[in-house]
Amino acid sequence: MPARSVALVVLVTAIWGVNFVVIHEGLDHFPPLLFNALRFALMAVPAVFLVGRPGVPWRYVVGIGATLGVVKFGLLFVSIDQGLPVGLSSLLLQLQVIFTIAFAGVVLRERPRPEQIAGAAIAFAGLAVIGIDRAASAPILPFALIVGAAGAWGVSNTLMRMAQPPDALALLVWASLVAPLPLLGLSFAFEGPAEVGDALAGLDVAGVAALLFVAIVSGLFGFAAWIALLKRHTAAAVTPFALLVPVFGIASAALLLGERPSALELGGALLVCAGLAATLKPAGAKSAGRGVRGRRSLRLRPSAGSARPAAEHGSAR
Repeated sequence: MPARSVALVVLVTAIWGVNFVVIHEGLDHFPPLLFNALRFALMAVPAVFLVGRPGVPWRYVVGIGATLGVVKFGLLFVSIDQGLPVGLSSLLLQLQVIFTIAFAGVVLRERPRPEQIAGAAIAFAGLAVIGIDRAASAPILPFALIVGAAGAWGVSNTLMRMAQPPDALALLVWASLVAPLPLLGLSFAFEGPAEVGDALAGLDVAGVAALLFVAIVSGLFGFAAWIALLKRHTAAAVTPFALLVPVFGIASAALLLGERPSALELGGALLVCAGLAATLKPAGAKSAGRGVRGRRSLRLRPSAGSARPAAEHGSAR
């Protein structure tokens, strides 16, 4: 890739990594479900009036909006609010790659390559190491929530593949319309009208800045830039840069929040990174030519989006 494209893809992954720190800071101003509801409202309006129709059946729009917006980001925000370290959350969320391979194998009959199976085993070994360490030293609930968020992202990625949208950005914007009302209802039910009212009444510049960053900068700009890169370059050239997201997430959490992972967490993180790297390795010539249903080589959707609806934040993310 030319230097300009490399600079852009590194910028996007840096934004997505730092986004986890911004979420953490935003949670000082909003309860998690309300924060997420406002995020998706800003992603949808006014952008929904500027993009075309998603061009896919509405069941996919609703399904992606529910799994990505309500479940995945809802669990992510709650897990950080419940004390999951920001750097660790940026890493564990990338397990969506492994879940996507599994779900696509079952639903779409896409046969994973041997290196993807090996990578999944290595990544889950790292996940087990981190889980054991967390169970011994901290509450396990936030850890379980982030794994659930990664699983929900895998479901969303699979729905994206099934939908095959002609315009992935338009689909994201329209799907963002699905999330605010359910999230607002959940916020009133679990966080309470008093906490919601206090957050809105006490809104300040820092809270607005955090909200704008997670919605506009990380969400819309990050996704649109990633799609543009994938339209100009091959997925094999762009997708591996997604591994920089947890690198930036862990580094920014260490620099800005003073997080220091334990030795076991570092060891588990290295295993997860190694496993994810194996799953993102481009297919060889033999598997690249397969096109028969049930024998296709799985092309993964990276951390937040792709030009094709192939199975991030994504962070949006």
